[in-house]
Amino acid sequence: MTLPKHSSVLDLASISNPGSPSSSLRRVPGGNIFGPPLFPTMNIFTLCSVAFLGLALTAFAADAAPQKEKLRHVVSFKFKDTTTKEQIKQVEDAFRDLKKKIPHVQSIEWGTNVSPEKLDKGFTHCFLVTFGSEKDRDAYLVHPEHKKFVEFALPLIGDAFVLDFWAKD
Repeated sequence: MTLPKHSSVLDLASISNPGSPSSSLRRVPGGNIFGPPLFPTMNIFTLCSVAFLGLALTAFAADAAPQKEKLRHVVSFKFKDTTTKEQIKQVEDAFRDLKKKIPHVQSIEWGTNVSPEKLDKGFTHCFLVTFGSEKDRDAYLVHPEHKKFVEFALPLIGDAFVLDFWAKD
């Protein structure tokens, strides 16, 4: 028995007559018991492969996405000759603690000069503060904790320079 073109997937006559040899569910040619295939030439393996490939490419694209830009704030100090080692340590600690006190700061790195080039012009300390935006940097500059640090450190510093830049690879 062939199914007419307008019939549904199930042969209703065979369901109503359970004793007939065609009483089991029948498939529409090229389809299944749920209806004709959505993509006649695509089997389940191909469909799954295409879906997996799409997910994999999305994941790789996310990994290859450019890193978020970082605004770097470089601060370098030359201490006065009268500043003691203990006072310098207090300045180092106070600067480092700004990360804990000011939420706009992403990170603070710092160190003392170790360059053999002798081009330091007497600057001994460098602090690198990272921000996600100019807005964050601007909020840091006027933050009460930053102002408190400047008020504390300024009498101990002979000279300072500050340089801001957007980091590039």
